[in-house]
Amino acid sequence: MSIETLLTADRRIAIAHEMIARYNAQDADAYVALMTDNACEAGYRGAVVREGREGTRAGLAAMFAQYPQNRVTILDSKCVGPTVVLHEAVSRAPDGEQFEVLAIYSFEGDKVSRVEFIR
Repeated sequence: MSIETLLTADRRIAIAHEMIARYNAQDADAYVALMTDNACEAGYRGAVVREGREGTRAGLAAMFAQYPQNRVTILDSKCVGPTVVLHEAVSRAPDGEQFEVLAIYSFEGDKVSRVEFIR
């Protein structure tokens, strides 16, 4: 039996929530540690915006430098099969840009292989 089969919905959701905790701590290295080596972040059904673990780490580090108060609040979590969907509220700063996204986390085993954003 593969690890993907053994991973419960609750465990997948917990991994996605841990990624957000690491994101909110602005720890790009810890965030990408939960991703596969060839993982990426992309617009939903669109262009890849951060490619590979290193590309994601570098992109997040640059964004954290630009938005040092950037935070995400998880509004809702769902898991269907190997996919987790989080409804997220993003705040660039307390008085800055605010928006909501649906973030779709695809898994390979116990690591995230792709995150797609609907905004």
